[in-house]
Amino acid sequence: MTRILIGADVGGSKTAVGVSDGEKMLARVEGNGAAVRPGRALASASVIAEVVRHALAASGRLAGDVLYVGAAGAGREPERDELRKALRTENLAKTVVVATDIEIALVAAFDEGPGIVVSAGTGSVAVGRDRNGKRYRIGGYGWQMGDEGSGYAIGRAALGAVSRAADGRSPRTALSERILAASRSEDFDALVRWAAGASPAEVAALAPHVLDVAAHGDPLAQGIADYAARELTQLAICLLPMMEVEPPVGVAITGGLLSSDGPLRRSVLARLKEEPGLTPMETAVDAVRGAIRLAEQVAG
Repeated sequence: MTRILIGADVGGSKTAVGVSDGEKMLARVEGNGAAVRPGRALASASVIAEVVRHALAASGRLAGDVLYVGAAGAGREPERDELRKALRTENLAKTVVVATDIEIALVAAFDEGPGIVVSAGTGSVAVGRDRNGKRYRIGGYGWQMGDEGSGYAIGRAALGAVSRAADGRSPRTALSERILAASRSEDFDALVRWAAGASPAEVAALAPHVLDVAAHGDPLAQGIADYAARELTQLAICLLPMMEVEPPVGVAITGGLLSSDGPLRRSVLARLKEEPGLTPMETAVDAVRGAIRLAEQVAG
């Protein structure tokens, strides 16, 4: 009997969904981000459900047997339970399972074996699994307490650089013009108003612009990018001693900022290669396939 399996990789800037019959991928669809925030599970579930329905329609199905969701912000049981309950009311599948986005990436990268995944999108976090299957987590404390090296941290640092340049407290930077354009602000005063009301996701959306300016040689933007790469590398370095595993340990990098080839991904990979206890994986992580693999285990 064919079972319809649905895997969802939910981040702050993008939601990716795949539908499989257990042998082949029937459809893949991407939509808006829907990272979970405390007390906002209904909003996340609504976005996820919309993307899942598009994927089901593309596969010629109305519902699935198992929906396995890996969502950013679902690292704690209250948020996972809230999102799970909200998704059950959407009637997308007979069984709904909610985990974190980095957990499905861990399975996609290493199956059941040991390894570390560093993820950087709107936020940042690292999760490792040792030879006994025990998991370890470091970082991922949200934009107010952490998320160093994340899209939000890069965007926030750029806003600070622009404000200091406007005051003459730091050198002029190409970030000023680029950030004004990216935020659709006519002038610096308009940018101040925009920043005062911007969400973490909106601030994080500035990160690709910052990295592009850095790639074109702007010293302040390069400093921001270098700091982000160091912080993301430190997640893996600091996680390794916690794990009961014989080095070297594989490290996969994923998330909106690290999934595709770019200066930040290349910088993080280069730094990881310098660490004798870590072996970075060059290939991209397909977290949607990790979610579908876990959905298959649930289906039995």
